[in-house]
Amino acid sequence: MTGGSLGLRAGSYGSLPNIKNVIAGGGRLLHSKSFGSVRKNPIMMLSGTREKERSFPSIWYRYLGRRKISMLLMVALAVLVFVLGSFVVNKESNSPNVDQRIGTMSMAHYINATRTDASRILGRRNRQKGGDGNRFQASVPKGANHPCANFTFPPPPPPHLRRIGPRPCPVCYLPVDQAIASMPSSPSESPVLHNLTYVHDENPIKTEPHGGSDFGGYPSLKQRNDSFDIKESMVVHCGFVKGSKPGHQTGFDFDKSDLAELQQFHEIIVASAIFGNYDLIQQPRNISEEAKRNVPFYMFIDEETEAYMKNRSMLDSSKRVGLWRIIVIHNVPYSDARRNGKVPKLLLHRIFPNIRYSIWIDGKLQLVVDPYQILERFLWRQNANFAISRHYRRFDVFVEAEANKAAGKYDNSSIDAQVDFYRTEGLTPYSEAKLPIISDVPEGCVLIKEHIPITNLFTCLWFNEVDRFTSRDQLSFGIVRDKIMAKVDWHINMFLDCERRNFVIQAYHRDLLEHMPPPVAVIRRPPALPNIITRGRNQGKKIPRHGRDRRSGSRRHHKASAGNRESNIF
Repeated sequence: MTGGSLGLRAGSYGSLPNIKNVIAGGGRLLHSKSFGSVRKNPIMMLSGTREKERSFPSIWYRYLGRRKISMLLMVALAVLVFVLGSFVVNKESNSPNVDQRIGTMSMAHYINATRTDASRILGRRNRQKGGDGNRFQASVPKGANHPCANFTFPPPPPPHLRRIGPRPCPVCYLPVDQAIASMPSSPSESPVLHNLTYVHDENPIKTEPHGGSDFGGYPSLKQRNDSFDIKESMVVHCGFVKGSKPGHQTGFDFDKSDLAELQQFHEIIVASAIFGNYDLIQQPRNISEEAKRNVPFYMFIDEETEAYMKNRSMLDSSKRVGLWRIIVIHNVPYSDARRNGKVPKLLLHRIFPNIRYSIWIDGKLQLVVDPYQILERFLWRQNANFAISRHYRRFDVFVEAEANKAAGKYDNSSIDAQVDFYRTEGLTPYSEAKLPIISDVPEGCVLIKEHIPITNLFTCLWFNEVDRFTSRDQLSFGIVRDKIMAKVDWHINMFLDCERRNFVIQAYHRDLLEHMPPPVAVIRRPPALPNIITRGRNQGKKIPRHGRDRRSGSRRHHKASAGNRESNIF
């Protein structure tokens, strides 16, 4: 296990310096022979003068000066305090106060694990036919024996050094080989629900004044309420109500060549989307060769975004842009690009019926950590099957609704109608009474999911709320989660938002980037030399010139003297 994989503090945040040689002379200041006074032959003393001067501590003391010695001692003391303080804040602590403090403080840049020789230890892949070809033979211990069990956050920086706003914090990732070895060999158990199918209706009709659409159908309030009554077998609305299969004459349609690819089996996929030409494609970084071979990256775009990319020569017949495999969507079901983006975000299990795990990232995000490491950290290590980060500041739906109205995220009356409806269903402001639930508001730009019936039901019902009410999925997340958790023993891993910012980097939307002025070049001038004030015997004495300046000045002096002599003659 390397230091990087254990999430040790990076130099940008205050890494532990090497204090081995902080004391001058590598410890010779405390060497007993340095203080001994042994009389020797004067000739020997004369011959060994230089050697003694190099090792004699008083010479070092005079050379460094009292101030430098004092500074070195202060640095050593500060390092000792830093080391002791690093053991105070434990990342694995369950204290809400610790979580709250860490979630808002300024932390270091993300620390990505590096590949080690773990593959040699774990063995090679088992690629025998019929065997699990995407699994290493050994496993990584969990619980107290996990390599990251003792991972700790560094202490927060002093108040005057803290940066305003949310920032990433360190995360302990396993090396890629060990993360792959941690992948469960079988799917997680889905509580109660084992068989989930979906409503098919070629002629959906709106019978109630509430929302819905031709794409998602128009479930009645009774059907909505029944969908939260978890049973062993269920049939629910989940988009794509028309057509023979998702993407074929359903609205949100795919090309025939893409339909065949989406039916293939994959253990892991990464997916994103750009609609309305709203963002620029962000290429993932720090992706292992193992992930590049076995984890496909799918980017869904609409025809408007496709036309823009082709005009800029960014997209050709290969339908690939870097790691991303481009899937063009035809006949988008909504006029609002934000609603269209919710289809692949929440209904990936319908588009990809034969995958085990998915990582969804919004189009404005850049992935900077390997998918295997993300899944190991937020699903497999936590024995979870759904993970999402909590909002970095707000954890109450009613507060989130007011923030959305203030920012003009959606029509205010529609937000009020949605929140009022949830209030009649029993939604209350968040309080400690909801613990161990730690937040009702997610930062929904990243979803990490194992595709099993209970998680598929959750995202289906979450999508139905988005289809019925506003497209602000942060408002409907909590009510759907709470209704399902009231029926079955199931939970969601809501991790810190600073941890999310560790593995994705947020970029600006395309329209903002295009209207940004070019960066202004900053010219740094060297500081002016201080004026030298001479006193005493040096006052009034001219500073001698050296080299070329002295010679040129001498010539000028001679010429001036000669000129004066000539003028005196006349």
